[in-house]
Formats: sequence, C-alpha cells, structure tokens
Amino acid sequence: MKSSLKLIFKLSISLLILLMASVAYTAEDDKLNIFAVNYPLAYFAERIGGDFVEIYYPIPSDIDPAFWKPTTEEILKIQKMDLILLNGADYAKWTKKVSLPYSKQVNTSKSFKENYIHIKEAVSHQHGPGGEHSHSGTAFTTWLDFSQAIAQAKAVTGVLVRKRPDNKDTFERNYAELKQDLAAIDSSLRTLTKNFSDKPLLASHPVYQYFARRYQLNIQSVLWEPDVVPDQEQWRELHSLLNKHKAKWMIWEGEPAADTISRLQTIEFNSIVFDPCANKPSEGDFLSVMQSNINNLKSVFK
Repeated sequence: MKSSLKLIFKLSISLLILLMASVAYTAEDDKLNIFAVNYPLAYFAERIGGDFVEIYYPIPSDIDPAFWKPTTEEILKIQKMDLILLNGADYAKWTKKVSLPYSKQVNTSKSFKENYIHIKEAVSHQHGPGGEHSHSGTAFTTWLDFSQAIAQAKAVTGVLVRKRPDNKDTFERNYAELKQDLAAIDSSLRTLTKNFSDKPLLASHPVYQYFARRYQLNIQSVLWEPDVVPDQEQWRELHSLLNKHKAKWMIWEGEPAADTISRLQTIEFNSIVFDPCANKPSEGDFLSVMQSNINNLKSVFK
C-alpha cells in the first residue's frame, strides 16, 4: 500500500513538473517573432508588443534601412518570422524582389497611401556602403509626419491583436501610451513651426517631404552627406539655389563635417540636425532622438 502511494506521489510530482515546464515553454514559444524594415517600426512593435514579441532587426547602424539588402541567410530568417512589418511608400525595395510570405506582410502606411508624396524628378547618387541609388518614385520617410506615425503604430497594434487576441488589452494600453508620446511630438512641432511657413530652409537630403507638408515648411533639398565635404560643383549648385531660395539654415540627417560647417559659416549659413531616426541610434531611443530634434529646431524658429 505504501509503495503504491509512493509511486502515485512520484508520478504526481513528475506530472506537475512536466506541466510547469510545458506552461513555461508555451509562454516563451507563444511570442510573436517580428521583423521590421526600419527602426521606427521596430520601436513601435516593441513598445506595443512588450514581452509578447521578439524583434528581429539585423540592419547595421551605418546603413540606411531604406537601401539595405539582406543576405540569403537573413532572408531565410525573415521568411520564418510571424510578422513582417513594411513601411510602404516604396520603402526597402528589396522586399519586392524576394519571396516573402504574403500573409505575414503588414503595410503599415496602407491607411494613408492616397496621401503619398510622389517625386517627379530625382538624381542618382551614392553614400555609404549601400551603393548608388535614387530618391525618385515615392517619398518614404512617412513617420516624419507624426500623425502618420500614429497611423502606422495603429496598424501594428491591429495586427498584433489579430494574432494574439488574448493580449488585446495589453496591446491597446501600450498603443495608447505610444500614441500619446507621438501626439506630443506632433503638437510640439506644430507649435514650434507655426507662422513660419514662408521661412526658406534647405535640407541636406530629400527625406523631409512629409515633415515639410505636415508642419507647413518651405524646404528645398540638396544631395549632401554629413560625413563628406561637398566638392566645388556642389558648392556652385548651392550658391545658385540660394540666389532663388534665400535660406539661412540647412537641416541635416546627421552631424555635418567640421570643414563643411566652417565654410557654410563664411556665408552666414547655419546648420542643425534633425535625425529621421530610420536606424537604431547609438544612444537613447526614437522618442529621445525626436526630442533632441525639436530642441535643435528651436534655434531656427526663434
């Protein structure tokens, strides 16, 4: 009798251990594995999904995610993800050239695709290890209009809820907090730039189209890289442009070279950084980068 009870007890303990292990495994295994084509979407997914998601973001920090090309190994891993978050607006053209499961793809800007900005003319150029490329076609830094960033975050929330309805309350609560943060950025920018729609500005790169439209800014662009001192032809083009567009400020994606700043100062031209934060920053996160951008803009809109 005692031996039978001992056997039953041992079996019960074993079953309990197996059950606990199964629950632990299921909880971990139930995480949604997500790939995002840029850092803003990865950040949104992480904020909204919390502990219920695992983000795969292999893009090196020195490459613009819009022009990054994954290796065969990376493509195979992306194909196995539960969700593939796309920016839309012709962003990351490589996604059209490889076989990705259609059912896993989420075009986060689909809700406002009728508001895409189409670029009629563009010049091909090269920067970084990504090779030559052009900014022709559709403007793709959609999130720099923060009302659109909110729409993209909402699209991420919707697909997470569909995939894991049991976690709906968590996802929607996290989205509400993220939406509040993005709306605060939008409000700050609208207040800061109000009444400055006639102020001529230059951008070092044609990536601020949605930003200019949302916040009613008069921006024209050149094709300068922060870490490359412009050649004589680029300086001549700048002077020609300034004869028509009387700007005194240039908005840069990153900190420009000291020699470039010095030469711009000789013509009483100033520089500030407004980082689109397309890639993961070395310090801080998406929100802290945008707050830094706003602080930088205060010099322009005194």
